[in-house]
Amino acid sequence: MGDLINGTGTEMGETMNRSDREELEKWIEIIVEKAAGYGLDFYPTHFEVVPDYIIYELGSYGLPARFSHWTFGRDYHQQKTMYEYGMSKIYEIVFNTDPCQAFLMDGNSMLAHKFVVAHVLGHNDFFKNNLYFEHTDRRMIEKVRLHANRIRRYEEEFGPQAVEDFLDAALSIEYHFDTGLTTAFRRKKPAGEDEKPERTGPSRTEFDDLWNMQQPSQPPAEHRPARIPAEPDRDLLGFLRDYAPDLARWQRDILNMVREEMIYFIPQMRTKIMNEGWASFWHERILTDLELTPQEHLEFRRLHSSVLSPGSRMSINPYYVGYNMFHDIECRWNGEPDPDIEETNWRGEPIARAAGEGIKKIFEVRREDNDVAFLRKYLTGGLVKRLDMYTYRKEEVDGEQVWRVQDTDWRKVRDTMLAGMTNFGIPVIEVEDGDYRLRGELLLSHAYDGKALDMDYTARTMRYIQSIWKRPVALRTVLEERNVLLIHDGQELQKEEL
Repeated sequence: MGDLINGTGTEMGETMNRSDREELEKWIEIIVEKAAGYGLDFYPTHFEVVPDYIIYELGSYGLPARFSHWTFGRDYHQQKTMYEYGMSKIYEIVFNTDPCQAFLMDGNSMLAHKFVVAHVLGHNDFFKNNLYFEHTDRRMIEKVRLHANRIRRYEEEFGPQAVEDFLDAALSIEYHFDTGLTTAFRRKKPAGEDEKPERTGPSRTEFDDLWNMQQPSQPPAEHRPARIPAEPDRDLLGFLRDYAPDLARWQRDILNMVREEMIYFIPQMRTKIMNEGWASFWHERILTDLELTPQEHLEFRRLHSSVLSPGSRMSINPYYVGYNMFHDIECRWNGEPDPDIEETNWRGEPIARAAGEGIKKIFEVRREDNDVAFLRKYLTGGLVKRLDMYTYRKEEVDGEQVWRVQDTDWRKVRDTMLAGMTNFGIPVIEVEDGDYRLRGELLLSHAYDGKALDMDYTARTMRYIQSIWKRPVALRTVLEERNVLLIHDGQELQKEEL
């Protein structure tokens, strides 16, 4: 590792010469000091300069040293191909750890390195201070390395194909657990079980003491619920880990590892717009305050504009929306009125804001909110108008499918964005009964919100769940405005009308 600069380490790649290394270290020290002067509060940061293929590998795997799976390799090749054809570029990768780990691409210019360092410190401050990251494991890189080691041991003992097949099944439902803070970080134990029951029998692996996981057990009759689960449970991963009747211990361990890693990623998914907007807000503020040459100022503005491009019709750019929202909040709380809206309180009276409260307000928002609350409270009609946001629909005109603007009303635009964020756009699936029809079958239910399930994807996923449960799996949902029951027995998907 390189020298420490204000608690910040820097390690350079082989392609960076001594003079460039010394210059980057100098600028990191300056930028760290500037960021702290603005009130950003971040963990010590270790920067490492690496080749592009390392950046794309880290982006595909999500964390360094994570277990191997073919889906990560697929994502890597997709990202690398897009980069090579100039369709996209990742400038940095930063991880929510203490100390914070950040990787810079060695092909970046010195100005791009400065830009990225400031951006990383914004992310680092957000990771440390936002409430939704409060319970995350800051040593997750070490934990996933242990996970990967365990999975390699399982491959040696049970065969690579068996482990990969089970990982396919586990990853097919990785998003299906309750993402609320209370249940995501601490799953309730089955009724009648102690918080930390005494283990019985010999250990199966040398890693048993690294994770606290229940084996399925039968509680005393007087404590046994009439149905398992006693009430609908969105934690499908946790339920299968605890109750799937015929799983080996290593399979329960894999379900637990996948669930633990997803818990680490959930806060990032819940705050994507805020997190990227916050980092973009501060990289601009910090670089504007640096002594740059005219050429560097031009490069900085071009780079900043490319990062904050509005995005396509089909998707929003979280950098663009988040940055503009934080900027708007600062202006309004500094007493600068929005010409497009008249703010009123619950009595309908105009709101008078004290000038100079903008920075204080954005730090408060950064701490307390997630994307849903952020958009609901601070995406105003004036912003929707200035950012040219609208809803759209596809129509057939003269035999061709064309996109038409559907609505420009800011409330409908906001509510459409919020609807797409419900459970990250993933169908909400609950476990209803682990002994359906008194035959040990698994009954799931889909919280229908007007959007029908993709039947090809549903069939594949139900087959994976059946491979874990080892008995037929049923799913209640709505298709073509009719209540139906889908049943997968491991061979085919059948449909019954209810």
